[in-house]
Amino acid sequence: MLEDKVLIWRFKGGSDDALRRIYQKYRTDLLKLAALLLHQPGDAEDAVHDVFVAFVKSAPRLSLSGSLKAYLLTCVANNARNRNRASQRRQTVSLDEAETQTSASRTPEQWITYGEELQRWCDAMGQLPYEQREVVTLHLRAGMTFRQIAQLQDVSVNTVKGRYRYALEKLRSLLNGELER
Repeated sequence: MLEDKVLIWRFKGGSDDALRRIYQKYRTDLLKLAALLLHQPGDAEDAVHDVFVAFVKSAPRLSLSGSLKAYLLTCVANNARNRNRASQRRQTVSLDEAETQTSASRTPEQWITYGEELQRWCDAMGQLPYEQREVVTLHLRAGMTFRQIAQLQDVSVNTVKGRYRYALEKLRSLLNGELER
């Protein structure tokens, strides 16, 4: 936390090294979050880069009272949400076409990188409604509390807890069904 305060101070002072260190320090966590929310590695990288471009532009007026990591994760989650909304508006296809497009978009490098277990998890997560997927990802991967997620999503804490509970039930059902096959 102290290192982050120093990095922000140096970054606001115009230090390229501070920006580079912030990017290197949080890049992996931000990419993982974006990949889980977007399901496309290319889109995840674009989302993280967009967040950092906005971060650089906001340097003069940047004022953080909490964690830099939580701030950046929130920015990535918001960017992913906006990208998903834009994608839904642009693209309307039948379910059969969507399944074909999804399976065709996986490359051999992704299979090697993520492995079979991660792929099953991602497929199961992809079947969740976006709000539930976001709650699970932000809680389990980003370590955010239900209260923080509720503020981010602009809903009550009980709604977030419900989304989390429904998501876990569906994930159990999907993954247990897959194990029985």
